[in-house]
Amino acid sequence: MNMNEIQTPAYVVDEALIKKNVALLKTIMDETGCKILLAQKAFSMFSLYPLIGQYLSGTTASGLYEAKLGQEEMGKENHIFSPAYKESEFEEIVSLCDHIIFNSFSQMERFGPAVLRANKKIGLRINPEHSTQVGHEIYDPCAKGCRFGIREEAFEKDKLHNVSGLHFHTLCEQDSLDLWTTIQAVERRFGDVLYDMEWINFGGGHHITKDGYDLALLKKCITYVQQKYNVIVYLEPGEAIAYEAGYLVTTVLDRVNNDGDILIVDTSASCHMPDVLEMPYRPPLKNSGEKNEKLHMYQIAGPTCLAGDVIGHYSFDEEIQVGTRLVFEDMAIYSMVKNNTFNGMALPDIVILKEDGTCHVQKRFQYEDFKNRLS
Repeated sequence: MNMNEIQTPAYVVDEALIKKNVALLKTIMDETGCKILLAQKAFSMFSLYPLIGQYLSGTTASGLYEAKLGQEEMGKENHIFSPAYKESEFEEIVSLCDHIIFNSFSQMERFGPAVLRANKKIGLRINPEHSTQVGHEIYDPCAKGCRFGIREEAFEKDKLHNVSGLHFHTLCEQDSLDLWTTIQAVERRFGDVLYDMEWINFGGGHHITKDGYDLALLKKCITYVQQKYNVIVYLEPGEAIAYEAGYLVTTVLDRVNNDGDILIVDTSASCHMPDVLEMPYRPPLKNSGEKNEKLHMYQIAGPTCLAGDVIGHYSFDEEIQVGTRLVFEDMAIYSMVKNNTFNGMALPDIVILKEDGTCHVQKRFQYEDFKNRLS
């Protein structure tokens, strides 16, 4: 089966492009001595974990289920950070994870003894108070009032005797210059503490596999911190692993007109690519142009009852007919992990595009997947 034969809607993940991304990350590890983990919150398609695990150091989790998945399916280093842990889950979390990172001293005091008894590593998330986001405060962990990380004024240096590392995560789809300025902010506020640490985690949001990313500066950042403070640097990107390595293939179901032509497709922004509405952003669409750039212009929208279930405006050289297949790009990261079945929408198939060009249906969702979610 090839791409033209798959049932739509379908997420298609390109195995060769995943390999290309993780191979690049492996070169950074090899050249600097750092460790890179897969952040499963962005991409948790575990059928590809054996491939990813050949290149990366392990996984990182945001909660118990991701921790279990990383341990079961990759079985390498397994880290976790949560703003707050549940007592009923913590014993299992400790059994699964190597690094347990706390968001506050109170959480560390409550759960830290269990980590030490298991001979695991305790980390603390710090807030460098250095915002590098532009226009997306919802994704800014350094925004005023944000719950993430311990600020300098609340950092209790006399309570660090069992802490082996620090963690910060402030970036979102950003280049290494933003990392460099963040490191400088970390040094100003927490540099004296770093001399007593074994490791530091730079978090995620690094757009490492994007064309034009400043790899030389990233390596400089890693090497500088490792040499100055004698620590191991961890990075935990999510999107860099599967960046531009996946597609969402959809079929045009109908054309209507209301102050312009509208294509109704069998995929939904609300259900199948929720970041389109949440962020918001306009996803790339293969062989299309910007609004009014080409001769034929359409709004593309989904089939749910939500009036705002609109993917975006696109233009084309040729007129688009009912039955035409459209291919949205960069759909491996976040879309699959955040999708939902609002309106009883079926979830798209999950398909692997193999290196030989053939397609393998990895997962097909049925009515029972929708039905059994709530009862």
